[in-house]
Amino acid sequence: MSIIAVSTDLWKFNRDRTLATLDDIAKAGDPQSVLGWRPGPGRAHIAWQLMHIGITEERFASIRPVSETSITTELSGRFRGGSTPDDDIPSLDEIRRALEEGRGHLLATMSQFSDDDLDMVPEMLRERGWSLGTILQVIAWHETHHQGQAHITLNLWKASQ
Repeated sequence: MSIIAVSTDLWKFNRDRTLATLDDIAKAGDPQSVLGWRPGPGRAHIAWQLMHIGITEERFASIRPVSETSITTELSGRFRGGSTPDDDIPSLDEIRRALEEGRGHLLATMSQFSDDDLDMVPEMLRERGWSLGTILQVIAWHETHHQGQAHITLNLWKASQ
C-alpha cells in the first residue's frame, strides 16, 4: 500500500472522530448554541474549530486545483489560520458541507500524485519548505489537533450546564 493511500486512510479514521463530535453536538437541545460556545473571551468556538479543518483542507487542495469554488472558498477568510472567530455561527449542515467539500477536493488533488512525488515542494508552500510528504503529515495532525480542541470545548460546555 502506498504512503499516500495509508495517509488518506488515516484521514478517514480521523474524520470519523470529527463527525462523531458533530453527532454528539446534534443531540443537544440547542446545537447552535453549543457550536457557538467559547471556553473564554476571545477564544475560538466549537464551530470555528470544525470549519477551520475543512477550510484548511481546501487550501491544501489548491496545490493543484481540481475544482472551481465551494463553500470553503467562500468562507476561507473567516476560518483560515490566523482569523478571528466571529459570532456568525455556522450550522451543523454548513460544517458538514465544508468538511465534505474540503476533503473531497483534497482527495481529488492527492489522487493526481504518487509516492514518487513525496519530495516535491509545491510552489504555494515553497516558502515553508513543505514537501508533499510533509503535507500528508500536517493534514493528519491538523484534523486531530482541531477536533481535539472542539472535543474538549464540548466537554467544557457540558460541564458548565
